[in-house]
Amino acid sequence: MAKEIFMFEEGNKELKALLGGKGANLSEMTRIGLPVPYGFIITSEVCVDYMKQGEEVVEKLKDDILESLIKVEDKVGKSFAASENTLLVSVRSGAKISMPGMMDTILDLGLNDNNVEGFSEQFNDRRFAYDCYRRLIQMFGNVVMGIEHDRFEEVLTAIKKEKKIKYDIEFSIEDLKNIIVEYKKLVKNATGREFPQDPYEQLFMAIKSVFESWNNKRAITYRKLNNIPDDLGTAVNIQMMVYGNKNDISATGVAFSRSPSTGEKKLYGEYLKNAQGEDVVAGIRTPREINEMEKEFPGIYNQLKGISQKLELHYKDVQDMEFTVMDGKLYMLQTRNGKRTADAAIKVAVDFVKEGIIDKKNAIRRIDPELLIKIMHSRISPNAKKINRVIAKGLPASPGAAIGEVVFTADKAELLGKKGKKVILVRIETTPDDINGLAQAEGILTARGGMTSHAAVVARGMGKPCVAGCNELEIDLKEKIAKVGDVTFKSGDIITLDGGSGELYLGEVATIEPNLSEEAKLLLEWADEFRKLGVMANADTPFDAKKARSNGAEGIGLCRTEHMFFEKERLEFVQKMIMAGSKKDRIKYLDELEKFQIKDFQGIFEAMDGLSVTIRLLDPPLHEFLPKKDKIKDQIGFELKRHNIDKVKYLEKMLKKLDALQEVNPMLGHRGVRLGIVYKEIYEMQIRAIFIALIKRPDIKIKLGIMVPLVADINEFTVIKDLAKRIELEEIPHSGRKIEYEIGTMIELPRACMVADEIGKEAEFFSFGTNDLTQTTFGFSRDDAEGKFLHYYLENKILERDPFQTIDVKGVGALMKIAIEKGRNIKTDIKIGVCGEHGGDIESIDFFNEIGLDYVSCSPYRVPVARLSAARAEIG
Repeated sequence: MAKEIFMFEEGNKELKALLGGKGANLSEMTRIGLPVPYGFIITSEVCVDYMKQGEEVVEKLKDDILESLIKVEDKVGKSFAASENTLLVSVRSGAKISMPGMMDTILDLGLNDNNVEGFSEQFNDRRFAYDCYRRLIQMFGNVVMGIEHDRFEEVLTAIKKEKKIKYDIEFSIEDLKNIIVEYKKLVKNATGREFPQDPYEQLFMAIKSVFESWNNKRAITYRKLNNIPDDLGTAVNIQMMVYGNKNDISATGVAFSRSPSTGEKKLYGEYLKNAQGEDVVAGIRTPREINEMEKEFPGIYNQLKGISQKLELHYKDVQDMEFTVMDGKLYMLQTRNGKRTADAAIKVAVDFVKEGIIDKKNAIRRIDPELLIKIMHSRISPNAKKINRVIAKGLPASPGAAIGEVVFTADKAELLGKKGKKVILVRIETTPDDINGLAQAEGILTARGGMTSHAAVVARGMGKPCVAGCNELEIDLKEKIAKVGDVTFKSGDIITLDGGSGELYLGEVATIEPNLSEEAKLLLEWADEFRKLGVMANADTPFDAKKARSNGAEGIGLCRTEHMFFEKERLEFVQKMIMAGSKKDRIKYLDELEKFQIKDFQGIFEAMDGLSVTIRLLDPPLHEFLPKKDKIKDQIGFELKRHNIDKVKYLEKMLKKLDALQEVNPMLGHRGVRLGIVYKEIYEMQIRAIFIALIKRPDIKIKLGIMVPLVADINEFTVIKDLAKRIELEEIPHSGRKIEYEIGTMIELPRACMVADEIGKEAEFFSFGTNDLTQTTFGFSRDDAEGKFLHYYLENKILERDPFQTIDVKGVGALMKIAIEKGRNIKTDIKIGVCGEHGGDIESIDFFNEIGLDYVSCSPYRVPVARLSAARAEIG
């Protein structure tokens, strides 16, 4: 039978799957000689069995648990459930993958009416003993017996109000006794049973409760948000209590070996004197910064600093540590790899390489490309800071700017967020139960709590801006309003948060585009050393081209010429061209459009000088450039009222044209190369504009590609290739400009994949248009599928992934492999890439690297993500 219980000295950090992160690291700290209160771990495998078989699993293990508890008693010289020299324990969860605050913890377990006085004599402090007892009833009542946390808080608040006190530490012994009486009444009224007086009953109820917390709502939500498997289970850690709430030379705190917000190499964190750990993370009292400890507890501070450095080198990562000081002695309660902001994660990885702790490959491996998405968040404009009034300031818990409607409940944040509304969740303090709202909010604002409070930790992990501990904020949850000095805002009002400075603004404040940090740029340079996959950008304007280049794109893999036609000035000529009754009239309007195209291409070529640019010829059906039918009818009505008969006739003609162009399924209709074959003059104009743009700028060097969309047959391709060759001969020879270019095709249809060997005889490159290839392979219209049934497919696991976001390896991927093999059988050196949205998807890039593509092309803003993803795919 597999070992089900481990004493701390029996485990190690390699047993994380079995002992959970907390238990494995408590064992590891014990083994390397750090001051860890003694205890044991019930493995996650027992939790998995408990989920399947129920309470009998714990019943069968009872004797082994009691035997392990005796080992703790022997080690520490105290007795559980005794009236003298009493041992109290904590019962904590701990999964393989860290889930901060999502599962349950019970502290001070083992106290009852009979031994609380003996416990007080042990420490010669009755107030401390009764404070521990009221904490146990509150935590046990909430976590194990299912009574809402707020109901206990209401009791505390009422007594504070009556006694005119603000903080828990101001309660007298009599106050605490009254609270205990009220708490026990609350337990009886809420559950129909007394608070359990048998410490062993408390223990086993707590163990079962921790196992059950694996499947509580917030844990399930967190796992779903972070792609954590549901079958891991949680271990249970049972550990001797040490007391940060004992006196004024006792404290509790959380410390990071480096700043989780910025990555700065300094001890970072918070502590509270005369408190227990839950007081810090719950944000009930705003703690003090850890550097203040250097003056108040200099010996402890230096010891903690030394331990943090030792642990960081041991784990080769930033450590997030929980500690308690009891009677001036330091105890380590937990260490784990610290969750941090994207900016901090990148800085730490780069600094660790510079410090010789890890190598470049390790740095690349440990930075999830998603982090690069998070650092591309907007920031408050410096000019806006000068003209907009800061109405309050809290702690800068997680950087970035967030603008949205105020909501005061997690459920409302979830509801509006799912409808596409941008919301800011405003809370007195957040709890793990708020995870559903935190996930949907743009940003988080709390009145209480510090830099290591629940809101701060979760926001950093999610990459969301957060301002915590905004003490000036007065929140009335009943009326759904908040006040800051002379400013009041209510549910639905717009506010702006600056998570980097902790500042709060009323209304919408101007923001600026983000830039990559120097550390991020260096990390990406290292990534470029390892990746084989090229990274291009999809860019249709000079602005996008410049952005792509600044983000490290090696060129433009897809320039969509139709996007250049939608500006108002150009759209008029496009519409007149479509309405023209003859080829001669069409060419007249195309000549005007050519001027715009030349100018656009020149701007793009200038931005990409020295790199490659691949231009796709017109792809969408012509009806997309005309107004919607209802809009034309409305315009006709408007012009009739004005008696503008010529305009009415033109609009009526447009309506007939729209009817003539209307298709049952335009995605499979008259578009792409089919358009260029029937209306050759359109493609003639575009190809000529490309050549003229280069002829006019002989100083610019471009590796030019002309891409023909939606080819299904070699004959389609050769028609357009011959057209390009003819225009080349017309425009280039007499110009004195040497232009080298390749002409290739987008592979967007299953048939094109199957006849890629034929197409490859003429095409000089392939670029998979995976958006259309996915549509035509599945038979899904993307626009219709996403709104009507795709969400149902995903929720009910009919499809595991949205095929429009992550490449469908079995179907679309299989067709791509066929096309690659056929194409390279004809031309071994044919360049093959991807220019659909999948080109910037992390999982898809792994597959593209595996099947031997030459490059991916993606949004300018995804270029850094693609560069890092390609390196990670190659490194493994």
